[in-house]
Amino acid sequence: MSNDVLISRVRELIRILQVSQNEFADRIKTDRSNFSKHINGKLPINDSLINKIVVGLGVSKEWLTTGEGNVFYMIPSQRGSMVSLPTSAIHTDTIKGAKVYDVDVTAGSMGRSMMFSNERLIGTIDMPFISPDCSVVRVSGDSMQPVICNGDMVAIREVRNPDLIFWGQIYVVLLEDYRMVKYIRKHPDASMVILRSANTEYDDIEIRKSDIRDLFVVEHIIRFDSRM
Repeated sequence: MSNDVLISRVRELIRILQVSQNEFADRIKTDRSNFSKHINGKLPINDSLINKIVVGLGVSKEWLTTGEGNVFYMIPSQRGSMVSLPTSAIHTDTIKGAKVYDVDVTAGSMGRSMMFSNERLIGTIDMPFISPDCSVVRVSGDSMQPVICNGDMVAIREVRNPDLIFWGQIYVVLLEDYRMVKYIRKHPDASMVILRSANTEYDDIEIRKSDIRDLFVVEHIIRFDSRM
C-alpha cells in the first residue's frame, strides 16, 4: 500500500471529522509532532498509527488500508441501530464524547439523578456517529433478544416531553419501581402506552403515560467485540 494513499485517507478523515490536525492527533492519543511528520511524508504511516486510528476513532481498517467498505465500522442509518466497537473504545478520560455509566438500566428502581451521578461515571466513548449528548449504559437480561443481548450497552438520550413518542422505537423507561428497555407501541387509549419486548416469550405490558417518571430514547445499541 502506497504511503501517499494512506496519507490522503488520513487527511480525508480529518476533513470528515472537521477537526484540526492537532485535534486529530489528540483523539488517537499520539504525539502531535510525530503525527505531523506522518502526514507530511517524513515518517511512514505504520501499523501502530493505523491501529491507533482504528481503535481511537472507530475507523474501518479495511477502508483505511484498501479504500473498500464504510469509513467507520458501521454508520447507523436509523435510531436504535446496532454498532460494533472494540472493548478499548471506552476511554477513562471524561472530557470528550458520550459519557459511560456503570449502570444497569434493567435492574432496580434507581432514579435519573442517581443513575447519572459522577460516582457512576466510568469513561467516555468518543465516536463521530455517537452524539456526545447521549449517555451510555448497560442492559442485562433476555427480554430484548436478539435485538439487544445480555451485556450490550445502549446510547440513550432523554426525552423531555413524554407526549413526543416515536411509536415502535426502543426506549429506556423509568417507572416508580422498575427500569426497563422496551419498544413503545401506541395504545387505543391515548392516556396509555404498550411496552413490548423483542423476545416473544414475554407478554406486552400496558402502562399509563403518567406512570412514566423518566424516558430515554435508544439512539444506538453498542456491542463490544474483543477481536477488534
